[in-house]
Amino acid sequence: MKNGIINKILMYVILGIAACSFLYPFIWMIGASLSPEQQIGNMNLFPSEPTMQNFRIMIGKIPIWRSLFNSTLVALFTTALVLFTGSTVGYALARLQFKGRQVIFYIIVFTMSLPFQITLIPNYITMVNLHLVDSYMALIIPFSVSAFAILMFRQAFLGLPQALIDAAHLDGCNELQVIFSVLWPNIIPTIITIGMLTFIGSWNEVLWPLIVIRDEQIMTMPQLVTLFAVGGRADAQLGVKLAAAVLLALPVMIAFLFFQKYFIQSMASSGLKD
Repeated sequence: MKNGIINKILMYVILGIAACSFLYPFIWMIGASLSPEQQIGNMNLFPSEPTMQNFRIMIGKIPIWRSLFNSTLVALFTTALVLFTGSTVGYALARLQFKGRQVIFYIIVFTMSLPFQITLIPNYITMVNLHLVDSYMALIIPFSVSAFAILMFRQAFLGLPQALIDAAHLDGCNELQVIFSVLWPNIIPTIITIGMLTFIGSWNEVLWPLIVIRDEQIMTMPQLVTLFAVGGRADAQLGVKLAAAVLLALPVMIAFLFFQKYFIQSMASSGLKD
């Protein structure tokens, strides 16, 4: 009994140290963004004289609120499309019987091993040919289908009883109604997990926007912050750069805090089934 308590205390101590090591950079970044420039080098977690001057300077130099709107718009539309395409394709691979189903599934899984950089040039040429460069569509279309989302939805649908689908068909539901009205309510953790990961991935994307967007009014927040930090507008002021980084990271951190329960539940319950 005593050994069990000691082991539990030891485990919590180790987990606490690990959590602090992960949280420290974020806490310091927030504290440094609120510190005067001359105090940032002290590496204090909490500034002795908090100030919003870094944020005011940053907001005055770049259209940060416009880029925030752009990032939110692109991330929401991308997430909606990924949820739609992932659930429909995943349902087809899980429940519909047709030739080549397994081959298509293995090809989709294989594409997950390919780095996105391989498709940069073909995607850019496609956007140019479609005259979509410097538009929101150029930021959304290449990410509207996700192999990971298809895999997750397929596994979630395989875990549901076939009787649920058969009953929906007897009630006159078509396949789309089966997916969105009958099956979706039973896989909420999977939907939230895919939605959250897609939103975060779209929000943090920098390389692709740098290639297809040159109009500052359409730039996403990561792209604008990157150009701001390395392009000279920050005037080598570390506090201003950190203020921009805080605004960039804050929405993602808030979203994860709200939805982490569903994320952990989905990751714990997902598995691969043939």
